[in-house]
Amino acid sequence: MMKYLLSLTLALAATWLLWSGHFKEPFLLILGVLSVALCLFVVFRMRILDNETAPLHFGLRPFLYLPYLVYEIARSNWSVAKIVLSPKMPINRNLTEVQVSQRTAIGRVVMANSITLTPGTVSIRVEGNKILVHALSFQGAAEDESGEMDRRVSAMEGRSLASKDNLSSSESGDTA
Repeated sequence: MMKYLLSLTLALAATWLLWSGHFKEPFLLILGVLSVALCLFVVFRMRILDNETAPLHFGLRPFLYLPYLVYEIARSNWSVAKIVLSPKMPINRNLTEVQVSQRTAIGRVVMANSITLTPGTVSIRVEGNKILVHALSFQGAAEDESGEMDRRVSAMEGRSLASKDNLSSSESGDTA
């Protein structure tokens, strides 16, 4: 419990400092400390301080996943812009179920949020090891089904998959 408290405190303080950019003004630093204290109070009051609130088990792997996600967002933005700006507007909306291999609820949430952050796709529902995705085009749906993002999120979770077929049904029993 104490390690989660310490890591959450450090993460909140670092985030506040990086986003505010104020390192020398005492009044603003006090406001930052009060903001962190208020967040910690709410976390304690709600009794949600656990490995999902402060996911120490991920280590630095989310920072290794972030460049890939930013690249995918930029690439998808370009694809959506081409579709929208095209005189023919070649939109082929569809719903598709994407099979995922994440073991934990937080892993599946990261996967669903990554799909939603990628322009042209929206995660609609997460059930077991499947995510229902609405895609603006068949290309966007095919990219979600290709499994590259799934492999990267699984690697962020702490395991690498050579293929999605390695997942046994007992590992995917959690529901998000």
